[in-house]
Amino acid sequence: MTARPHSLQSRLSLWFAAQTLFGLSVICFAIYLVTAWSFGQKQEEELNQKAVLVEHLLKEADKGGDLVFLRHKLDDFFSMQDDVSLSISHAGKQLFQSSPTAGSRWMRRNLLVPWQQSGLTTQLQVQLGVNTAQEDRLLERLGWTLLGAVVLGTALVSLTGMWLVRRGLRPLKALAERTAAMAPDKANCPIDAMDFAEELRPWITQFNALLLRVQRAYVQLESFNADVAHELRTPLANLIGATELALTRPRGNEELQAVLASNLEEIGRLAGIVTDMLFLSQAERGMPVRTRAAASLAAQAGDVIDFYDAMLEEAGLRAEVKGHAMADVDAALVRRALFNLLGNAIRFAAPASMIRIEIGSEKNHSEVTLAVVNRGEPIDPAALPRLFERFYRAAPARDGSPRHHGLGLSIVEAIARMHGGRVFAASQGGETRIGFTVRRDG
Repeated sequence: MTARPHSLQSRLSLWFAAQTLFGLSVICFAIYLVTAWSFGQKQEEELNQKAVLVEHLLKEADKGGDLVFLRHKLDDFFSMQDDVSLSISHAGKQLFQSSPTAGSRWMRRNLLVPWQQSGLTTQLQVQLGVNTAQEDRLLERLGWTLLGAVVLGTALVSLTGMWLVRRGLRPLKALAERTAAMAPDKANCPIDAMDFAEELRPWITQFNALLLRVQRAYVQLESFNADVAHELRTPLANLIGATELALTRPRGNEELQAVLASNLEEIGRLAGIVTDMLFLSQAERGMPVRTRAAASLAAQAGDVIDFYDAMLEEAGLRAEVKGHAMADVDAALVRRALFNLLGNAIRFAAPASMIRIEIGSEKNHSEVTLAVVNRGEPIDPAALPRLFERFYRAAPARDGSPRHHGLGLSIVEAIARMHGGRVFAASQGGETRIGFTVRRDG
């Protein structure tokens, strides 16, 4: 079971608190260490000074070799030095012991000092100490003070950080409210990026572009639904009308067969629309090419011309293939695209003209172009960008043919996209050129 992620506000506040705790802890710990080191240095210097003084007193007393004089001298000195302790011994015998303040803490040092007695030089064992109780108490107070500073500083920065984070995230909340009020049909009123912080403007720009694409898809879907309804209404109305007419009175077998033949033609038109729509839907969902193999595009174009041979002869037209290229394609899909293009060309070509299927390579040689060219009435330049839209017809009226329902060029565009290519159309000088490209290497 995965834990739910923290909110951005909580996460930033926790980071503020953790960063403040770490930073203050490091700083206060450094202050404590520097202060302790300074006290230690001070105590070392003081101990060195006392050691020099004690050695000087011992050398003064050494001139006379009188221990009584030495004790008297040391008693006079240490009566005014409560923060210093001194112990002198010789051959295991205690010669002098100061009376330090009770409850003190000491930093001690052991010394060996030469001593003349009865003409012989011996060593005095000297233990010198400096009282560090006051500095220890100061360090302890400083430690607690710094700890309190860390806790209070972390709490203060965390609270102010939470307030600052909440205040800083207000533009995000305002943006969420603005985006919640948007809808696909309101894309003509985009969010003004200049009303928000500079960091949010790229996101707002991308959101406006996305909303515009959604709005275009929304409009296209509405138009598509209307076109589908229109395309399906005509054959359905024909089916219903013919069936109702057949049922108005008893009819003979020949009349019923004629009605069934007419209905079958309309059903075939419906089936063609449904099949083409299913193919387009699968292509838009990213359906991959089923099979790829190296194929001669000229051979595929020749097969398409052979299929339309009778129709070409009936229309008084001729067709030829110009060019040759090999490419890794789904040959069946390429033939289907050429079927649609050649079928359109036959419908609109001038009588007794030549239709060409041109095959060539792009300049970078990574793509192959397949274009169907025919002579005839030019297409309105304003209609060229819409030729590949579903159910769009550049002709001024729908011809009602069961084989042509405005999806042929949309299927060509889908097949080109499945092969990593594109579509193109041009019409000028009495010649119309419509085609698509495929990637040579698949």
